[in-house]
Amino acid sequence: MTENARSHGRLSVSASLKPRDLMAERPRLRGAWTARVITLFPEAFPGILGLSLTGKALDQGLWALEPIDLRPFGEGRHRNVDDTPAGGGAGMVLRADVVAKALDQAAIGTPPDRARWPVVYLSPRGAPFTQATARRFAAAEGLTLLCGRFEGVDERVLEEYAVEEVSLGDFVLTGGEIAAEALIDATVRLLPGVLGNAASTEEESHSAGLLEHPQYTRPAEWHGRAIPEVLLSGNHGAVERWRRDMAERLTESRRPDLWAAYRRKPD
Repeated sequence: MTENARSHGRLSVSASLKPRDLMAERPRLRGAWTARVITLFPEAFPGILGLSLTGKALDQGLWALEPIDLRPFGEGRHRNVDDTPAGGGAGMVLRADVVAKALDQAAIGTPPDRARWPVVYLSPRGAPFTQATARRFAAAEGLTLLCGRFEGVDERVLEEYAVEEVSLGDFVLTGGEIAAEALIDATVRLLPGVLGNAASTEEESHSAGLLEHPQYTRPAEWHGRAIPEVLLSGNHGAVERWRRDMAERLTESRRPDLWAAYRRKPD
């Protein structure tokens, strides 16, 4: 059980009744975007999020990660978190009462406004996760992610807590942890200071509704393949036109759905 965070200058310090390894404790800048992840496998985090630019930003306190172990909220001596599906069927379902206690814990110190702090369940039946969704989450103060397991979560707790369902695609994973890391990565990289160069997020795939143009670097020729001359011309206007043209061609050929939506946009 944790108490509400106290701020000390630009850093935010959370008091906890649980002993912590102070040498491993990461700083947290005041008001840093925070991801709280309810999971049966808290040891899965930060995982890949602790590496490269997201890991560096995490170490610098530009964002914070708080895994919440679902198991301690379970019922009985064995801390059961699931039960058989009502009406029969294969698998197990996470119990509403157990998940509710974890969501209550995750809600401590967060705004009730879902626009300011979304609560998300990673689910194959959810709305598709897009770059626009990532931007919306990045504009919030943080978010809570519920990682499902087994056959899913009791529908009643999703309704009671106004949980938003989000899907990474039309496929099924064994649990929500991998999806949660992908969602967090896509969101955190949009936060100020994480990538260092804000232009990087403006020119990549999906930012303008198009797939990204091809990229090249040294050597100028490799295996008989040369870098397009326009990219070496020094004519920035011509380079920009080439990149836009290639982005449009790629989008039209590979993603007709994106191309149709792009074409419908007002000028």
